[in-house]
Amino acid sequence: MTQSLDETVESEVPIWPHLVRYVLEVLNSGETLHRRDMVSRAIDAADLSAVARAETLNSGGLRSVQRIGWAISNLFKAGWIERPIRANYRITDKGRQWFAEHPEGIRSFSEANLTFADYWPQVQKTQSAEAAELVVTDVADPIEQIEAGINRITSDVGDSLLQRLRDSHPDFFEEAVVKLLLAMGYGGAEQRGRRIGGSGDGGVDGVIDQDALGLDRIYVQAKRYAEGSNIGRETIQAFVGALHGVSATKGVFITTSAFTQHAKDYASGIPTRTILIDGNRLVSLMIKYRVGVQIERRYDVVDIDEDFFE
Repeated sequence: MTQSLDETVESEVPIWPHLVRYVLEVLNSGETLHRRDMVSRAIDAADLSAVARAETLNSGGLRSVQRIGWAISNLFKAGWIERPIRANYRITDKGRQWFAEHPEGIRSFSEANLTFADYWPQVQKTQSAEAAELVVTDVADPIEQIEAGINRITSDVGDSLLQRLRDSHPDFFEEAVVKLLLAMGYGGAEQRGRRIGGSGDGGVDGVIDQDALGLDRIYVQAKRYAEGSNIGRETIQAFVGALHGVSATKGVFITTSAFTQHAKDYASGIPTRTILIDGNRLVSLMIKYRVGVQIERRYDVVDIDEDFFE
């Protein structure tokens, strides 16, 4: 389903059109500010929460800095701010006049579309039933567009991966979860982990040795269940009983389905450390640690190194 231009990923950081106001606000006194100072002051002026300030993109950069950067870019294209010297900005008469006329700034992508259309290179005019409407392809932050596309691809791959796991042989699934835990760093550099599932396994499908002598061990239970066949408290109790049988203090229960709330509450309230990983988290971890998936292609995104020009 196609999203409208005004729809964004769930985020506490305002969309970049909202941030135009705060960039102009911090420059409105006529002061020339270094880009870093301008971004910092704009974040403060927008009164972003601690959560919003800490929000990151998949690439690791701060989402607030990225969106303010996009606001700066469009203000510069419009001639509302200028760079008198490298990496430093100040407001222009044109920008001050617009801000005086629009102190509330820009409220939506569609409004940004109309405001900046004359300064964007790719504009396509279409006729609606009521009036001519401008459709600008340069509305949303391109980095976030790329990340949204990657997230959609990742979601599709995750769905396929989960179905493959549900359709796999139990032995294969048990081997896969052990490989995942090893890829996550459990088992040390020597990759000390193995599948022990099968008849007479005592309710444990795998074991990870955290030290060379196997004095510290993590035991694993792996269950392939269809969507909707959620695992209840009784199954987790049985697993904890199996852990006690081998004098274990911690275990990981992994499934391709999900856990009931009773199961989660039980696992979180017992002294034996028991981690529950459902199907969604399982495929997320497999994609993150590249287990069962491979990188198809890479793209490099470049930007000006402001520090280089200081």
